[in-house]
Amino acid sequence: MKLNPTVAGVTTARIQPENQRGGAPGARTKPGKTNTEPVVSIDSIMSRRVVTVGFDDTLATAKSIFDEAKFHHLLVVEHGELHGVVSDRDLLRAISPFIGSTVESARDVNTLNKRVHQIMSRKPITLRPEAEIADAVELLLAHKISCIPIVDEQFRPVGIVSWRDILRALASQNPAAGQAAGT
Repeated sequence: MKLNPTVAGVTTARIQPENQRGGAPGARTKPGKTNTEPVVSIDSIMSRRVVTVGFDDTLATAKSIFDEAKFHHLLVVEHGELHGVVSDRDLLRAISPFIGSTVESARDVNTLNKRVHQIMSRKPITLRPEAEIADAVELLLAHKISCIPIVDEQFRPVGIVSWRDILRALASQNPAAGQAAGT
């Protein structure tokens, strides 16, 4: 796999699509392997529910989204193109720990007025939908990240894959692991 910088400043892994050879939806086989060893594509496990924010949205906006939702990453999009990622941990590091407490001050509340572009991770590592789970695992480990935005040819987000999605997919392939994980 080769990482290529792009005009938009987003780094994406260029994965050449392989021939479909039947099997489960999203499953392919590697060249030289039989149909009994499917390779699952990112497209089949990615979350298609992508929530985005803009560069100039406030941290208060991001906080309210995280407070209401059950996910940990927001994609930063401008003119339809992906430019960054904000995690719930990025947000917690950027705002005052005293917000919502009895000792909260105006200075603490003002940390919510910062803009998303001030704390986002820029030039996110991305994959295309036809990439394999192994490609995602390699990127997650190599770059010490917890999610990978999935983009189309114009770098528009079409999904997101987290390490939890990968674990769920692997657990579903192994019934004993799935029961232990509560799936």
